[in-house]
Amino acid sequence: MSNFWIILWHTYLSKLKSKSFIITTLITVLLVAGLTNMSRIMDLFNKGDENEEKIAVIDESGELINPLMEQLKLNDSSILIEQFKGTVEEAEKAVIENEYDGLLILSFNDEKLPEAAYKARSIADTTLPSELQQYLQQMKTQLAASHINLTQNQLTKLYEPISFSKTALEENAKTEEELNQARGLVYVLLFIIYFAVLMYANMIAMEVATEKSSRVMEILISSVSPVKQMFAKIIGIALLSLTQMVVLFVVGFYFVKKNLESMQGGFFEFFGFNDIPISTIIYALVFLLLGYFLYATLAAFLGSLVSRIEDVQQMIMPMTMLVVAGFMIAMFGLGQPDTSFITIASYIPFFTPMLMFMRVGMLTLPVWEPMIGIAILIITIIILAIFGAKVYKGGVLMYGKSNSFKDIKKAIQLTKNE
Repeated sequence: MSNFWIILWHTYLSKLKSKSFIITTLITVLLVAGLTNMSRIMDLFNKGDENEEKIAVIDESGELINPLMEQLKLNDSSILIEQFKGTVEEAEKAVIENEYDGLLILSFNDEKLPEAAYKARSIADTTLPSELQQYLQQMKTQLAASHINLTQNQLTKLYEPISFSKTALEENAKTEEELNQARGLVYVLLFIIYFAVLMYANMIAMEVATEKSSRVMEILISSVSPVKQMFAKIIGIALLSLTQMVVLFVVGFYFVKKNLESMQGGFFEFFGFNDIPISTIIYALVFLLLGYFLYATLAAFLGSLVSRIEDVQQMIMPMTMLVVAGFMIAMFGLGQPDTSFITIASYIPFFTPMLMFMRVGMLTLPVWEPMIGIAILIITIIILAIFGAKVYKGGVLMYGKSNSFKDIKKAIQLTKNE
């Protein structure tokens, strides 16, 4: 048992001290700090900036500029419009010379309704013209209504949205508000599960391939059983991932608490971070850990089949595609979590970590459903561990060109001959 702990702590500490891990963690910490301080960063860049976009207007109709000004004032817009007294060519030149952010030419069409042309140095920025178009559309609607003698009250009733309520009849079913919050929260946690499983499983395969390429494996395999060796590496990387996640959580929690007032409502309310159910967090951790062990076990014996580090990505590509497929199905399932396809797919072990968690977060499921999913994952991990140990033991002794799934049979045969 002492050899197991030696390999485990060696894997953990060597990766913990590696430059790649330190740099990756620092970059991620900076990203977390940046995201949780986004409002302050934006305020810092906007400080001292007038934040107004100046638009030159040539009103060929002679009637439209004043109603447009009223619309901008009514909507508290940051757009500042100014009537240009010169020609269109002179206005275009002023825009090119940065005197204005854009040029708006207003006129009436044959039906005495407004139309406009917008000119700017570049039309890559769609926000400003879209906002102007929105205000002009409101003006056109009002003018069209006046042409057919509609009162303002009639116009309001015409565009008033229909009252449409949705009620779930099943007992304990989530309300629409709860579903919207759950959808945002599950979306974020699915990304965490996806990237954690993908990144750390790949790290396992690279670790095995690296040691094998240095011939260290020949010494290890003679003194430690393949099962102990494989799970020592898997648990060592798991501790490493836990360390990284704790660092990120502490940094994120610190800045969220520090900026709590500016984070009320908006993004945090929409994504359901104001009131996170403890059961959702528990299920997220359970499916994250089980998903990690499932794919890490798979990655360990796939990594043992290659002799060169360059071949690792090719060998684990099918595993990567399984993770991506599970994530894509989960993204689709956020809109329709109770379909038969999603329900059946959530019991397929390689999709269970993401799909079952998505269903638990979005629906009110009986306890036995996630429990069956957890049981399926545990059984699959045990089967993969037994099979993987056989492949691992033979695979680490195979050298030369070895990057095909046909080598699994060869690895098992080597294990039997031991």
